[in-house]
Amino acid sequence: MAPFLDLTTDPVGLAAALVDIPSVSRDEAELADAVEQALRRQAGHLEILRSGNTVLARTKLGRSSRVLLAGHLDTVPIADNVPSRREGELLHGCGTVDMKSTDAVFLHLAATLPEPTRDVTLVFYDCEEIAAVHNGLGRIERELPDWLVADLAILGEPTDGVVEAGCQGTMRVRLSTKGVRAHSARSWLGGNAVHAMAEVLGRLAAYEARSVEIDGCLYREGLQAVRISGGVAGNVVPDVCEVDVNFRFAPDRSEALAETHVRAVFAGIDGLALEVTDSAAGALPGLGAPPAAEFITAAGGQVQAKLGWTDVSRFAALGVPAVNYGAGDPNLAHKRDEHVPVAQITRCATVLRNYLS
Repeated sequence: MAPFLDLTTDPVGLAAALVDIPSVSRDEAELADAVEQALRRQAGHLEILRSGNTVLARTKLGRSSRVLLAGHLDTVPIADNVPSRREGELLHGCGTVDMKSTDAVFLHLAATLPEPTRDVTLVFYDCEEIAAVHNGLGRIERELPDWLVADLAILGEPTDGVVEAGCQGTMRVRLSTKGVRAHSARSWLGGNAVHAMAEVLGRLAAYEARSVEIDGCLYREGLQAVRISGGVAGNVVPDVCEVDVNFRFAPDRSEALAETHVRAVFAGIDGLALEVTDSAAGALPGLGAPPAAEFITAAGGQVQAKLGWTDVSRFAALGVPAVNYGAGDPNLAHKRDEHVPVAQITRCATVLRNYLS
């Protein structure tokens, strides 16, 4: 039997209850069961569907517009921070920021706002924190695409309670050099692949990242080495060295343009091989779409760029205007001391309730 969730309770208490049900990626079944059962018991006005460990719900009121609220149920591995704990005006625990506090807001509204002025779709999905191929939202896009049709998507990623528009694209490349293995006592007989990587590291250290403003949002790019591997033993000249590089690019670049740029950065280095190992497009702010502009006004009018990749990119590719909006400082996501001010949870609930009613 899944734990009981009271969706009508204060969203802060509901957030704590969600945190107390562990849901590390690939192990979301217990939480998905609890969410599904709570919606079926307490939100009978909704059409509800289960797909794997993703729970979907929606109104069918015939309104002139539809808003989609999307939040992932999974967290990164627990770091001695479950169960939740309340310290004054802060709620601590794994997932409080990313993103169970905003999931709680969405669930609370699902149960307590039966007749919104806009039709509402809710998507609580699995496996967001691991490789994109496992992402539950991607599965819904492939298998149940009609559930993602909307005039505006609000992704509950942590934004410190401010609307964050669009998102950066991300690309990972693996750079490799080859040498000749030899005994280090007779190094002149070999060719050191680690030494051959020196120019790559030099170019990375000297790289000047671009900043670009789009629709009033400032996106800052970055090109960083995130892993290096090389070496055989303490007395062997290494014949292979690899460096993984992550390029976070502004959404005015396509994936193809991003790859062209990265290849240009490392062009001309003798013997260097470059392989793209992972890539995801960014999303333009899309603030000119009336549904997005209406929500930004409802949220207080403040908007900034999303520095990072989020699933708004999926909605942008579908032609659905999308923004990030949720409780919690994104800089605290995934940390041992992950925590959220309870006032932000309350404010997000108020903003969304007012917008939807």
